[in-house]
Amino acid sequence: MTILNAAVHGGVQGVGFRDFVQRRAREAGITGWVRNRSDGSVELHAVGSRPALERLLEQLRRGPGLAMVERVEPHWSDVGEDEGTGFQIHA
Repeated sequence: MTILNAAVHGGVQGVGFRDFVQRRAREAGITGWVRNRSDGSVELHAVGSRPALERLLEQLRRGPGLAMVERVEPHWSDVGEDEGTGFQIHA
């Protein structure tokens, strides 16, 4: 399993971005969470196979229709096993 931590910057709050990420992650069998940050960006922690996470990263770069993604800052690391179940939206 691999971990993707990412910060997504731009017009990504108030446009359904967290729901978009949650749907895509669940469809791909990725676990983790997504949340808004006080600086206006969205942060996520995702655990899954590297190919599934790379597909999610590409989707993050596009975002949902109303989002205006300026940049995505991904950080990769490895993990021995899955860290949990499901994909949650945090406040």
